[in-house]
Amino acid sequence: MILIPLTHHSPVRINPDMILTRPRSQIFALQFAVQSRIPKTLSPSDVTLDGNDGDVGSVECVGPECRVHLVRGSDSGRTEASEGLLRSRLRSAALLLFAGFAAFLVWHIFEIEFDSRLRVFVFAAHVAATFILAAIGYLLLTTWPLSARQLRAIELITFGAPLAFFVLLQYEKSLRWADEFGVLPEIGPCWLLMIFTYALFIPNTWQRAAVVIGTMAAAPLIATIGIALIDPDSKSLLLADSQVLIETALVVVLAAVIGVLGVRTINRLRDEAVRFRRLGQYKLKRLIGSGGMGEVYLAEHLLMKRPCAIKVIRPEKAGDPNVLARFEREVQATAKLSHWNSVDIFDYGRTDDGTFYYVMEFLPGLNLSELVRNYGPMPPSRALFLIRQICDALQEAHAQGLVHRDIKPANIFAAMRGGRCDVAKLLDFGLAKPLIRGDSAQLTQSGAITGSPTFMSPEQATGDRTADARSDIYAAGVVLYFLLTGRPPFVDENPMKVLIAHTHEQPMPPSYHNPEVPDDLVQVVMRCLQKNPADRYQTALELAAALEDCNDFGRWTQDNARDWWDRRNSLQSLAVTEQPVA
Repeated sequence: MILIPLTHHSPVRINPDMILTRPRSQIFALQFAVQSRIPKTLSPSDVTLDGNDGDVGSVECVGPECRVHLVRGSDSGRTEASEGLLRSRLRSAALLLFAGFAAFLVWHIFEIEFDSRLRVFVFAAHVAATFILAAIGYLLLTTWPLSARQLRAIELITFGAPLAFFVLLQYEKSLRWADEFGVLPEIGPCWLLMIFTYALFIPNTWQRAAVVIGTMAAAPLIATIGIALIDPDSKSLLLADSQVLIETALVVVLAAVIGVLGVRTINRLRDEAVRFRRLGQYKLKRLIGSGGMGEVYLAEHLLMKRPCAIKVIRPEKAGDPNVLARFEREVQATAKLSHWNSVDIFDYGRTDDGTFYYVMEFLPGLNLSELVRNYGPMPPSRALFLIRQICDALQEAHAQGLVHRDIKPANIFAAMRGGRCDVAKLLDFGLAKPLIRGDSAQLTQSGAITGSPTFMSPEQATGDRTADARSDIYAAGVVLYFLLTGRPPFVDENPMKVLIAHTHEQPMPPSYHNPEVPDDLVQVVMRCLQKNPADRYQTALELAAALEDCNDFGRWTQDNARDWWDRRNSLQSLAVTEQPVA
């Protein structure tokens, strides 16, 4: 799945079935399917491919042509709330609407005169709508499992049935009132009931709510005009006095605007409530990051007052067993690691409302992506200093049978820890996979692309061999290339083209983009980037030894690191001090 961090765009996943090993004329058939789903403003380094969940795309190649099939997966329909929350809210809305329809049905039975077929038909529609709402309420009260897509379909029926009845009721009343009283009926309250019920009960993004509520608001206006075109009496009344149409339009439009703003306000308040609530013994203070799996908050232990970082699984992911399994695997994999250069895990838990979280050390500093983006390419000595530390973290992980599979600058922190600066910390083992296959290894489908396209090894891109320690060596080489040049070896807006380049194209040496990169370090980088895993360094220890043999290794010391961070912090403090006071 292409996970787009820090955005609200829907994810995509591609199952390549080794398609990248095919001729290029077939490979480019895939590009439109991917490119049409990825915002132009994102670079391939901003996305992560994950084979665990989401949309599945298959490729069918016959002769020289390929056809791409996109199929909705387990993630479709999750917009703002989990399946449990959506089910609960739908149940409340359906039962309340049922109660209202049932009460009016009783009144309808005693007051209505069945003097025309149309009135009989309206009564039958009232009975049908009441029965549908009762059935939906009963279904949602049971423990019958329902997917997010099924719940959204039930949502459509829950509000579609009453809306259809109100259109029919408006038609019957308009014909009868125009004939008997010479006026058009005012049924605005019916539509207001539906708009505000939807806005209050159904969890949504405000954009989706605007579409649904806008449709509800347009329905009475379209019905009024349609009735006028069908019934001559209604048409003459509407042409003579358009007050009913204008007043109805003003009321429903105002109600629609209030409803959409209400949805947006509710979402913001809910986010703030999550942000500042407690998780077990921890108080969430502020959001410090977001990604495909969830949000990361700066937090504090209530008793020890120790600052920490808490990763909270996103609410819309809570109903997906694959995502929960991956979340737990990330915790378990990272908790096994004890090296200084791997992030420490303090705690893990699950709240009463089903929120998953784990607690890790808080890392003051910047990730390598932020460092390069804000301050440009690094001196070779500093890049060597940081990547050499990552080799130690990888060596421990590989020795325990774990391959990271998503090494990239955003997952490596240059932190200040224990009085030391530029302490490299390897984060996010969410894609880590055991070298010895077991039950947890099956979470990623066979042949599915997993990793970040910009930093992905050729074997990960093609899926034709299992990723091993040498795949992490390749990714470490790409990160080193990025630190030295300020750019990855392959750049394109379309992640699929980047995957193709990793598989088929030879990268330019880093000295091509930055002549200051020394030849010995160029040779290390280019060996890491060999297409054939057998031609790379075979272990993290081998890569570490090669880095130590470079002439620039050891020239970046703790004193250099401390001076750099002191200057950086001083400049930030000065910038804050010099800001004008409003």
